[in-house]
Amino acid sequence: MILASASPRRQALLRGAGVDFCIQPAHINEDHFPGEAPLAYVQRMALEKAERVATPGGPPVLAADTIVHREGEIFGKPVSAEEARATLTELSGRAHEVATAVCLLLPGGPRRILVRSQVYFRVLSLADIDRYIATGEPFDKAGGYGIQGEGMGLIERVEGSYSNVVGLPLSPCLALLREAGLRGGG
Repeated sequence: MILASASPRRQALLRGAGVDFCIQPAHINEDHFPGEAPLAYVQRMALEKAERVATPGGPPVLAADTIVHREGEIFGKPVSAEEARATLTELSGRAHEVATAVCLLLPGGPRRILVRSQVYFRVLSLADIDRYIATGEPFDKAGGYGIQGEGMGLIERVEGSYSNVVGLPLSPCLALLREAGLRGGG
């Protein structure tokens, strides 16, 4: 199986579950269309990533995309401290959703899942935000935080899959692989 992702978090989750794969990141345009709903966008991204990497007669391809969104606004990966500060300020003291679309591309067509988790941030001071930005964590993560790192200190609670918030809903993903005959019962 090919994992169409450069995400070290996705790779670690799958390796930790004993899944064998090779890595072939998908390089696609990740702009969302005007008026495209967040959940439609994340599902389109997962499918496009899988399709970009797939080859006729080649191995199955697993791709995923994760977004952080709130009230129709998608919070991407911040490219500057100012952007990270604005995102974290917007999420402070509020709930948002983390949605991950997973696409397993097989010869018979795609099999897809969508997993959604609610994340509640505690109220953050400007000093909290600046301390977190100084760690460097916000810059390669949707929503500007990583739950698996120091970003856990920003979070009051999570409703739903923790691994989804990391970037891959592991249990549903493993079930998808089992249903496709790519993984045994464990």
